[in-house]
Amino acid sequence: MATSYSARSRAIEPFHVMALLSRANQLQAEGHDVIHLEIGEPDFSTAAPIVAAGQAALANGHTRYTAARGLPALRQAIAGFYQQRYRLSIDPERILITPGGSGALLLATSLLVDPGKHWLLADPGYPCNRHFLRLVEGAAQLVPVGPAERYQLNGALLAKHWNADSVGALVASPANPTGTLLSRAELAELSSAVDQRGGHLVVDEIYHGLTYGQDATSVLEVNDQAFVLNSFSKYFGMTGWRLGWLVAPPAAVPELEKLAQNLYISAPSMAQYAALACFEPATLEILEERRHEFGRRRDFLLPALRELGFGIAVEPEGAFYLYADIRAFGGDAFAFCRHFLETEHLAITPGLDFGHYQAGHHVRFAYTQSLPRLQQAVERLARGLKSWRP
Repeated sequence: MATSYSARSRAIEPFHVMALLSRANQLQAEGHDVIHLEIGEPDFSTAAPIVAAGQAALANGHTRYTAARGLPALRQAIAGFYQQRYRLSIDPERILITPGGSGALLLATSLLVDPGKHWLLADPGYPCNRHFLRLVEGAAQLVPVGPAERYQLNGALLAKHWNADSVGALVASPANPTGTLLSRAELAELSSAVDQRGGHLVVDEIYHGLTYGQDATSVLEVNDQAFVLNSFSKYFGMTGWRLGWLVAPPAAVPELEKLAQNLYISAPSMAQYAALACFEPATLEILEERRHEFGRRRDFLLPALRELGFGIAVEPEGAFYLYADIRAFGGDAFAFCRHFLETEHLAITPGLDFGHYQAGHHVRFAYTQSLPRLQQAVERLARGLKSWRP
């Protein structure tokens, strides 16, 4: 019997980097030393105080469902973090704990997007954003952005591309794959432009905390009605624990809670108890030292790539990525990445995973390896460029 799958499933693209990752893992299994600069995951293990809190939660039997909105104590702790870090008074009732930042995006798209309606997204951008929109029968309006726009949407672009089917915009600050930030003024401009059109502004703040030389502004500092996606995966280093949160306007919370009850019941309970330790001073001290280490890595890799001939026109202020133009070397990005994997055992991500605009001649480097490994990576790049034939 023939199997028929949904059109939405067929429309969602796979990560192109997964084919490279599969090959990288195969090379490793064969005994080769592969340097992984393709995965957006911190190389640090979860900080010891968080692990200890998770172990204590398991030992104390905290393995049952929590409320759909999450542990009250964790929502209160997150509200306290907004007060400490941004001087914002956020009612804990506005915070929903989710299974990763993806769970927060699932709630937001389910609530705000009807079939056939659109959000404006920057191209390049994180690919799952447009795929979640497709999942709820909406669509992404990808807006081409380059160095001149610092790879970000702005009020003028939003006004130009907004149409009758547009109902909102999703931006990320810091952004994946480019690491650029939106300033307070830029967030205010976007908020005003979206508000004037009766839409919703959703801001991915998942890489907040991982900034270098300046602090990131939360959209909630300029627009109390915006929706904010965040996660414990990046700054807090809890990738495998699958925990995130969503801050929403008060009027939206009952509907979001109903969706959470139906879509996933609750976020993992032991992860929530573990996350309570994220906001302790000793833990934050560890996380801040890790942030400084990421900054040192950026400050090494950015000039090293430029010296080799990679085009990086905009210095990233956050996250842990460098989005590099390879036109100086010729050829397409996927073949370029394949060449370095096969010849130098160096894994990087082709721009095809992040959209369409100039994607074929961009690659992303994730500086999620130690400085000695990054130094080795630069040596392999220099050697591999000599054998690269587009």
